[in-house]
Amino acid sequence: MKREIVLAHVALITAGFLFGANYWIAKGLMPKYLSPTPIIVFRTAGASLLFGILLLFNKWKKIDLNDWWLIALCGLTGVTLNQYLFFAGLNFSSPVETSVLHTISPLVVVLLAWIWIKEKVGWFKGAGILFGFIGAIVITLSGKEINFSSQHFQGNILILLNITAYSVYLVFAKPLMQKYPPVQVVSLIFFFGFLFFIPFGIKSIFTPDYASFPPYIWQSIIYVVVGTTFLTYLLTVYALKPLQAGTVGFYIYMQPLISGGIGIVTGREILNGGKIFGAVLIFVGVFIINIYSFRRNEKKA
Repeated sequence: MKREIVLAHVALITAGFLFGANYWIAKGLMPKYLSPTPIIVFRTAGASLLFGILLLFNKWKKIDLNDWWLIALCGLTGVTLNQYLFFAGLNFSSPVETSVLHTISPLVVVLLAWIWIKEKVGWFKGAGILFGFIGAIVITLSGKEINFSSQHFQGNILILLNITAYSVYLVFAKPLMQKYPPVQVVSLIFFFGFLFFIPFGIKSIFTPDYASFPPYIWQSIIYVVVGTTFLTYLLTVYALKPLQAGTVGFYIYMQPLISGGIGIVTGREILNGGKIFGAVLIFVGVFIINIYSFRRNEKKA
């Protein structure tokens, strides 16, 4: 059990790095080269294909009739709505403001998990979430001025809806991952997400001037499809089986840390005391959550 828990946390850390880089990479695609809609078509179609291929090498377990609606709901919230709202919000907002808003996601996940699947929230876990929340806020706001102009405000509202959709997905996907093979579940979730989005997005893929795309734009699209979509969802569903949904949701606090680090390396962010302090708080929060997870599973053993 301990090895499974360790690997689950490693998977979430890896997903955090992939997600953190996505703020800058995805922003570079919009709005000059692509709008959010064709990006989502590429993401859902590409990931559905990759998961479908992966599914060929895994055993299929018959799904109960009552669970199909839950899988469809996860496809709608975790893929269709989550991805479109993220890119639409990021298109109007900035990587900094998006990072700030995403720091409330673990709180939403914990609340929904407590309401719907009765996950317990103790003081230990609550303290870890609080440290991570404060650290993420410190990093993303350090040396920044948040803009609440009308366009940015619209983007921020879309990001808040994105957070809610993804939180619902994490909570409802949790029992599915425990009942069925994770690869089978996420493959079906992406298939439904792709079906839901196609009627709204199919025309958009014929609009961009693909011949004018420089090589780095194609590389960015591949990263968004393979890295930020296929790999991150695969890593997340793997972690959802042994860990609580609230614990998985906590790792979103890594994203401002990674995003800020990329900004510093590329010269778009300046390293200061606030960012260092925020990073320390996040690592303290991760440490507390990890100790909580290990103690919880030791009691079950």
